[in-house]
Amino acid sequence: MSDTALVLGGGGPVGGAWLTGMLAGLTEAGIDLGSADVVIGTSAGAVFGSRLLSGIPAADLYERQLSGADAVRLPVTARQTARFLWAALGSRDPQRSVERLARAALHAPTGPEPDVFDTVGTLLGDVHHWPERELRITAIDAQTGQLEVFDAHSGVTLLEAVAASCAVPVVWPLVTVAGRRWMDGGSRSTANLQLARGYRRVLAVVPIPQAVGPHPSASQQATELSDGGTRVTLLSPDRAARRVMGRNMTDDTRRPAAGRAGHAQADALAPSVADVWQG
Repeated sequence: MSDTALVLGGGGPVGGAWLTGMLAGLTEAGIDLGSADVVIGTSAGAVFGSRLLSGIPAADLYERQLSGADAVRLPVTARQTARFLWAALGSRDPQRSVERLARAALHAPTGPEPDVFDTVGTLLGDVHHWPERELRITAIDAQTGQLEVFDAHSGVTLLEAVAASCAVPVVWPLVTVAGRRWMDGGSRSTANLQLARGYRRVLAVVPIPQAVGPHPSASQQATELSDGGTRVTLLSPDRAARRVMGRNMTDDTRRPAAGRAGHAQADALAPSVADVWQG
């Protein structure tokens, strides 16, 4: 088995803010997250995983949430929400559920693809190239509903991979990369912990533990890894954090409070995380 994997899940702007607070708090407690043998990023986790491995301190990512920087304007209408839920919840079969969601995304009236690339490019800032340490970014092929993993050897740019991972179906347009259409990597699993199979120690920071639809939760995936001999620490928002995050993960006004809630959780959880991550 390889040694350590850091898994960063999706969660929209609000979930991403909570994630940065958690990363900053753990780093302040002396836990070296950048030393992971691999970082697996989904959606918001792809954005912050890319920046973290590119040398941007976790404290800076967190402070930008508190200051209001990195704002993402992603208004979601009631009609979009209804269309998303109708598609994702229309089947009890996981594969059929994600295929329904992909079809809905393919036909949804959304903005132009460049909007996604522009927004993601702004979030990445000066990060343009794949980092030296191993980074894996997830996306869903909208034609097949299958999960794809991009890395430095996939023949796509970092921006393309992260944009594909962040293309929220029905809300944002699907993006075209390498001649295929892609949607959010969290569409069938918000964290994709299964990709950490084969690592001895896994730390998963997951703002939303369960995708919409009949898909395995992060907890279920963590249990499967544990059954295979992996030491897994799964971190997700506690009750206090969920209260300040609210239900709308695109509500930009909640980002500072969500970030502080993640930081507070990290302070309490750091000793147990260190026991696994550095043990």
